[in-house]
Order: sequence, then C-alpha cells, then structure tokens
Amino acid sequence: MKSLPLLALVLAAIVWPAAPARAAKAPLPALEGLDALYPELDALYRDLHQNPELSHQEEKTSAKLAERLRALGFEVTPKIGGHGVVAVLRNGKGPTVLLRTDMDALPVEEKTGLPYASKATAKDETGQGVSVMHACGHDVHMTAWVGTATLLARAKDRWRGTLVMVGQPAEERGSGARGMLEDGLYKRFPKPDFAVALHNSATAVAGSVEYVAGYALANVDSVDITLYGKGGHGAYPHTTVDPIVLAARTILSLQTLVSREKSPLEPAVVTVGSIHGGTKHNIIPDEVKLQLTVRSYKPEVRKQLLSGIERVVNAEATAANAPRKPEVTVSEGTPATYNDPELTKRLAGAVTRVLGKENLREATPVMGGEDFSEYGLAGVPAVMLWLGTVEPKRHAEAKAAGETLPSLHSPLFHPDRERTLRTGVTTLTTAALELLGKP
Repeated sequence: MKSLPLLALVLAAIVWPAAPARAAKAPLPALEGLDALYPELDALYRDLHQNPELSHQEEKTSAKLAERLRALGFEVTPKIGGHGVVAVLRNGKGPTVLLRTDMDALPVEEKTGLPYASKATAKDETGQGVSVMHACGHDVHMTAWVGTATLLARAKDRWRGTLVMVGQPAEERGSGARGMLEDGLYKRFPKPDFAVALHNSATAVAGSVEYVAGYALANVDSVDITLYGKGGHGAYPHTTVDPIVLAARTILSLQTLVSREKSPLEPAVVTVGSIHGGTKHNIIPDEVKLQLTVRSYKPEVRKQLLSGIERVVNAEATAANAPRKPEVTVSEGTPATYNDPELTKRLAGAVTRVLGKENLREATPVMGGEDFSEYGLAGVPAVMLWLGTVEPKRHAEAKAAGETLPSLHSPLFHPDRERTLRTGVTTLTTAALELLGKP
C-alpha cells in the first residue's frame, strides 16, 4: 500500500473510522467515511430547503445553526450584523481559519416537483407576499458548513488553532458581510489568518470542485436613473421633450462606455434591465425610469463606468433640452471577489490530493457577484471554491444535446443532493485541515 499524504491521513482519521477498506471503491475518497454523519446532514438539508427565509429575515435559520454548533462545544454569539452567527472553537496555538456560509433565500416560487420542495411564503421588504426558495443553494452551503464543523469538533486532536464559523445573513442583498464586519466581526472575535467559503455551481458536475485564482466574481452595482421630459399629446411631439426618445438615445450611448471608452482587455458589463415610462399610446410622458446592473472586476474600471454613466446621462439630457437634470442613484453594490492566488493554489492542491485530479479543475471568472469579497478586502487572504451540483448523467446528456441546465436563481434549480453534500463537507473540511496547525 502506498503511503498517503499527511492531509489525506488526517482526513481519513476523521471521516473513515468505520470503513477504510471500502473507501477505495467510493467515487470520492471521503464518501464512505461520511456514512455515520450523512443521514443527520440529509435531514438538516431537507429542513433548511423546506423552510427558507428571505434576506434580513433569517431568524429561525440562524437559530438552527447556532443550536447545532453550541452543542458541538463552540462559543456561539448570535445577532451579529442582523441575524449573523459567529461560532468559535479554540484548540491551542495555531492559525485562525474562518469558514463562512450564507443563510438567506430568494423570492422565487419553487417548481422542481421534489417531495421536499419549498412551499414557504413571506412578505418582502415592501410588504408584498412572495414565495421563498433556496434557489441559489445556500441550504447546501449551510449543510456542508455544519458537517465540517461537526467533523472538526470531533477530531480536535488532529489540528491546532482557532476555528471561526460564520453564518452570514443577507448575501443576496449584498449587505450581510459588510454588516457583520461593521458589527465587529474582526474585532470582537479572533481575526482570521484565512477565510474560505463554498458556492454552488449550476454547470459543474456533482462530485467535482472548481477554482479560480485572482478575480473570480465581479463588482456589482445597481443604478437607477430617472429621465425628465415635458409631456404632451403624441400627435404634437414638437410641443414636448420626449423622455422615451431620450431614454432610447441614452441606452445606446451607455453601451459605448464598454465598447469605446474601456480597454477591451478589461471585462465589463452595462445592462439596462428595466425601462418604465408612459401610460397610453398617444401620450408622451413626463419621465422615464431606467434600472441598470453594472459589472466589472478592477476598482478603476468600476469607477470609470459609474462616472461615465452619470456623464452620458447628463449629456443626453442636455442634448435633448430636458427641463430637469436626470437623477442617478447607485445602490446595492458589492465589490469583486478576489481569490488570493497563493492560497488558491494551496487549497487546490489539498483538495486534489483528497478528491483526485479528475474531480478538480480550474474554471473561468464570471460576472456574478458575491459579498464574500468583503472578508478579503478587510485584510484577510480569502478563497471561494465552486461546488459542482449537477447529477453526472444529467450533465452528460445536457452537454451532448447542447442543452442549457437550470441556472442558480432558477425555480427549477436543485442539486444532486447526496453527492453534492458529501463533496461539500469533504472539500470544506480538507481546506480547514490544510490551513490549521498540525499537532
């Protein structure tokens, strides 16, 4: 028998106590070792999936996580930055490692048809009744997080240091991480030497993990624009200042910020996702409202785009002889997620040794956004790893047919549950053991 790397031996001691001989037959090295724990995690996942809560409403969800970690011996502090939970396990001298999960769900009506599908409803921030679903897989993140905390708490003789488990609210609103940091996450609790998180991938096969070094997710800004005109009868446009035409010119001009003012080597997106104006065929309105999402990676590109939007909007209004200066408001911004290259390389190597080279691959950056970026910007090397969720046969069929699989935030999204959860626990546990001190 060939000797295993130290990390594999450590992980084996944690998750393979009952069936070391069977592990070699498993599709993932740690799969069989999770047998004793998995039924409990599966039940937790189903419960979380059936009982989702919207951003800033995660009261019951956070209480469930807090209760489980408290029972494991963690020092648990609730209500950090809202419904945030911080659980600390001290185990001698060594590095401090932060493992983060998000907790909130989305206002989406689930259409998966699963026997444990969410039927939950809630009132959103406007008071409107909405359906609620874990359409971004935060239930997977939480379950893997609890599983990892459980395994590490049961094997304190295998590592040294301090484990900081962070249950974060309001990721979907881009405010949860910032809220926890502003409430003293790095001051009231041990400041981590490293921060790690998992995120579902709706395109990667379950059982696999993907990584991106450097910029992995984009700066995200929401921009609201109100264009003012002078309304009147549609048959007499010469007596008006038409904000519909102004909006059309503005939308087209905004695209030149990407195509003509920014280096083509720097990724960026300016999308007008909503336009509202007017009430009837023959009435020219007084105003039109636009809603934009703006994406980039580098801070200087972000600044260039946002200042350019205001300049273009004002210039088009001036050219149209608008009676009022437009209103431009930027909100819901999250900075780009930057995976520390050295830390990414280190964790990718550790995960490869445990899952096998065939189950790890380098991915490409995407223009989605995630407020996990805030933990790194606050001065800590951070990495987010992508967790595959698609059942292998389904993945192969879709690829062969050129079919697009349900994306994150889709009412049809659901992971290949068992394979995804087991891989998530294995990956996050592996990452923690790689970074924590050895006895």
